[in-house]
Amino acid sequence: MSLSVRIMDAMKTAMKSKDSQALQALRAVKSEILLAQTASGAKEELTEEAELKLLQKLVKQRKDSAAIFAEQDRADLAEPELAEAAVIANFLPEQLSEEEVTKMVDEAIAQTGASAMADMGKVMGMVNAKAAGRTDGKTISTIVKSRLSK
Repeated sequence: MSLSVRIMDAMKTAMKSKDSQALQALRAVKSEILLAQTASGAKEELTEEAELKLLQKLVKQRKDSAAIFAEQDRADLAEPELAEAAVIANFLPEQLSEEEVTKMVDEAIAQTGASAMADMGKVMGMVNAKAAGRTDGKTISTIVKSRLSK
């Protein structure tokens, strides 16, 4: 089942249960999907990879906004952002643990023979391809930097 169909089903459920927070998050996802489809110039479905990137971007935006609101002591604004991020994250595949990402990074370093920060791009590319939507780039980057700086 495509992401669009799953989002529409979830929107119907949210409308029936009068869950305005979830409905707002789902409408944002639907809007981004439509924008992505029209940006390519065709009305065809997005690839699964593109859908994952879109969902990750939306979750990241909300978490970043919540962090900014929290810094400014605006919990009233941070909480809805985190709630929306949680709703959107339900459509992402199960996230990898930090230990699993570290293992993937170590494998990529061994395969590429990376030994310095100059090789970070090679390692990041391999791990991003393997992780495919199951972790964010910031986590991978942090682990790669810590491994290559030793």
